[in-house]
Amino acid sequence: MTPSSEQPRDVNADDANPPPVKTEYKFSHVTTGRYLPTPGKAPGWPFAEIGHWKMDVDGTADDWIAELKDWRREHLTRIGYDDANYRRPELQWAQRNFVHAQMMVEDRYFYDPEARRYTVDRYLDDLEQRYGGIDSVLLWYVYPNIGVDDRNQFDLARDLPGGLDGLRGAVEDFHRRGVRVFLPTMPWDNGTREQGQRDWEAAAELVKAVGADGLNGDTYNGVPRAFFDACDAAGRPVVLQPESTISAEEQLIWNVQSWGKKAPNETVPPVAKFKWLEPRHMINYENRWGRERNHDLQYIFFNGIGYNAWENVWGIWNQLTPRDAESLRRIAAIERQFAPAMVSIEWRPYERTLQHGVFGSRFPLADYTVWNLVNRHEYDVDGEQLAVPHREGTRYFDAWHGVALEPRIEHGRAVLSFALEARGFGAVLALAPGALIDGLDAFLARMRGLAATPLSAYSAQWQPLPQQLRPIAATAPAAAAPEGMIAIPGGDFDFAVGGIEIEGQTWAGNDVQYPWENTPRRGHRRRMQLKPYFIDRTPVTNAQFHAFLQASGWTPADPHHFLRHWIDGAPPAGWDNKPVTWVSIEDARAYAAWAGKRLPHEWEWQYAAQGTDGRLYPWGNAWDESKVPAANRGRTLRAPDDVDAHPQAASPFGLLDLVGNVWQWTDEYLDEHTRAAVLRGGSSYQPRTSHWYFPQAYRLDQHGKYLLMAPSKDRSGCIGFRCVVDAS
Repeated sequence: MTPSSEQPRDVNADDANPPPVKTEYKFSHVTTGRYLPTPGKAPGWPFAEIGHWKMDVDGTADDWIAELKDWRREHLTRIGYDDANYRRPELQWAQRNFVHAQMMVEDRYFYDPEARRYTVDRYLDDLEQRYGGIDSVLLWYVYPNIGVDDRNQFDLARDLPGGLDGLRGAVEDFHRRGVRVFLPTMPWDNGTREQGQRDWEAAAELVKAVGADGLNGDTYNGVPRAFFDACDAAGRPVVLQPESTISAEEQLIWNVQSWGKKAPNETVPPVAKFKWLEPRHMINYENRWGRERNHDLQYIFFNGIGYNAWENVWGIWNQLTPRDAESLRRIAAIERQFAPAMVSIEWRPYERTLQHGVFGSRFPLADYTVWNLVNRHEYDVDGEQLAVPHREGTRYFDAWHGVALEPRIEHGRAVLSFALEARGFGAVLALAPGALIDGLDAFLARMRGLAATPLSAYSAQWQPLPQQLRPIAATAPAAAAPEGMIAIPGGDFDFAVGGIEIEGQTWAGNDVQYPWENTPRRGHRRRMQLKPYFIDRTPVTNAQFHAFLQASGWTPADPHHFLRHWIDGAPPAGWDNKPVTWVSIEDARAYAAWAGKRLPHEWEWQYAAQGTDGRLYPWGNAWDESKVPAANRGRTLRAPDDVDAHPQAASPFGLLDLVGNVWQWTDEYLDEHTRAAVLRGGSSYQPRTSHWYFPQAYRLDQHGKYLLMAPSKDRSGCIGFRCVVDAS
């Protein structure tokens, strides 16, 4: 641990003789939720639902604060609290980490698959343009693809383009722009390949190798101390950031940051419990599926905490609306400008305001004080908003609008007037006599320019991002079935299929968007008129792919994991008639082009597998495990079955090896941010221990959506392909 000259801060420093409370708030020492009970008594029946206007928060807020200070003193004693990690200089950047973003490495703004290079500047420039940029990023390379084969969470980091050297270069690009980098770790990955190390040891090695600054604990209710200590021992101290609410509250000592979620959206904004316990504890609030985030943003501003501006959610694009993005820009500008105040030990929520439905928090320092205000009403509120103790020579500013305020001084108080937009925000700065703040004039000028356009001028309408199907060029038409292919007659086909993504429910933007649809969605159905075509009776085998390489001399531009299972450039003994795997969709297309073929559209694959009767499996409507390879529930892959090992599983048209051996590449879809392939048929690999692994889709009315980044990461030991030729 690096020593710090900063002295411990006493969050329980109170008046020596506080006044007695009039309204008692007795808070239990087992208060385990994320949020503290709010001041103000909700009216009883029949006004519980319609009488929030009767609540008098100001009337009891002082007592609420007094009682909570007592509760805090006891609570910190109960957990043996020590603030040493909040005083460590190398970890204090977390206290300024106001805008965080979880980013999918498959995002096309982060990695350009055509140029085969990381494009960190493009990614950051977009965020700066839309909402003012980020302070930290979580590089996410694991879920939802993990479990498609036996690669574990650490393998997937090494499989990124350029390996760990490439990842380190991307981290350095973020650092060059002043952005800190988190990597993920998850406790549930115990079904894939054993790492041979404890998670914290492997994570510390990875952090050190790439120069990361923090670890995000996916599904952790507080990241265990072992991760903190392992990274310290490796000489790379990290900020730990658990996804879920800290449950063992002593973990607040070494988890100097966390995520927040599900803040109650009531009339009175809530207070974050861990912010109250330790004002320097940074929370990045996330609402990944939120379409309208005004409440999120009011909550973070009221608490002086940060936001997780997460938009690419497992390949589903959920962009901040223009109004929310602009709100975040202005909130972040204020919090960054007055960052020391946002972690003030004397932070006071529920500061008295002069307008009903307007709530404020006071963040005092010796030289200045900032008040953050939120208007919970659906209408503008103008006029007198705050009355604060006045000291001669103090200057006041409307920090939200970037202008000086001329207070009305009455009975030793400065009465401050300014406007708050409907569902809007406000900020006041009181600058002590003779005090100066670096860059204040430039900051005020910037805020003045932003405020010239009210938030109401920005659209609050959310829209899903449209997708496009990557075209597949037709082949030269064939009059008869080429060797090893089966003729599929043209005709009407009821194409009905749904995605089996674990998350995303049935919201717009999930799964894929077929050319006849106006938005991506999970479920799809269309009566199609298909032309005749020929399709491979079985998936392409190792022997066939070997012949392609020998005849063509083709080599991939990105060779990582290409035919990883081969030995000295050839299939292992006994593998000739097994489906070729460890080939990317680009590799499969190269083979198809050489063979005068192409990859199938998904509906062609399904029609050939299903026929015209809508059956659920190639052989009928009942699952029969004797017709497919035995399930592999071990932690490592085994060899696939031969492509003709299960003739009893033939489809109505006579195709083999459609389900349960290896997944098969079909169509690719892309939007502005993400590429994904539709996989069909499922595989025999079923890793245990977690419901977060890539789910199987054995039924013919289901498909998998597999996010694409680069061949090095996309290739899998459980994905193969078959080809199609167009009929004349």
